[in-house]
Amino acid sequence: MRASLIQVAVEEGESVENRRRRVADLVRDQAGADLVVLPELWTTGAFAYEEFGPAAEPLQGPTYEAMAKAASDAGVWLHAGSIPERDPDGTLYNTSLVFSPSGEQAAAYRKIHRFGFDKGEAVLMGAGEELVTVRLPSTTLGVATCYDLRFPELFRGLVDAGAETLVVSAGWPERRRAHWTLLARARAVENQAFVLACGTAGTHAGIQQAGHSFAVDPWGEVLAEAGAGEEVLTVEFDPGKVATTREQFPALKDRVLGLAPPRG
Repeated sequence: MRASLIQVAVEEGESVENRRRRVADLVRDQAGADLVVLPELWTTGAFAYEEFGPAAEPLQGPTYEAMAKAASDAGVWLHAGSIPERDPDGTLYNTSLVFSPSGEQAAAYRKIHRFGFDKGEAVLMGAGEELVTVRLPSTTLGVATCYDLRFPELFRGLVDAGAETLVVSAGWPERRRAHWTLLARARAVENQAFVLACGTAGTHAGIQQAGHSFAVDPWGEVLAEAGAGEEVLTVEFDPGKVATTREQFPALKDRVLGLAPPRG
């Protein structure tokens, strides 16, 4: 399986409309890949809180339309990162979109864990409630967003739902880049799954982004890693390694805590 992680640079001075067109072209350039992944809130920047409201879109708004067409043009599965979504009731959500190679919506995931404590995303946006997986021909994706990475129970839930490849779209800050690497590798090892972690480059509202998108195998080995700037990171991996790893080292079968009680 071939995956391309597009580490979009989000810089002040570029309009959302221009960035949307530019990213759509980058997606089209990945024709031949099986899966393309974009970062979190790449239209606005994950830390540009004051832009969330003005830039919010309905689910099937301009970014949805542009990414659906780009996925169809390239013939790829596309995790289109996330957008600030405005629900019809007015609530904002940090919502990820996944499209099939025909440009059809395959999934939408509203971020469950909102970052900011008592400010920013945590108070400006609503929280999602549902775990999301997407079945591809050769693997099942588990969808997560940025701050979700700090909550292992979410990923265990995705694995219980059948996920074999965990996709994390993020706008992670440079000052905590060590956590980005550590947590993504931990999620891969403890769930015996691939992790594709795609972040942004550039500076959001004065916050330098970590970049360094990367892919991790079920043993926690880094298969490929990007640098700090805008870059397309392409990696090839064998999804069958998940089943092999779980058979060779069946740690998941020894789980005791967190399991649903038996019925009857």
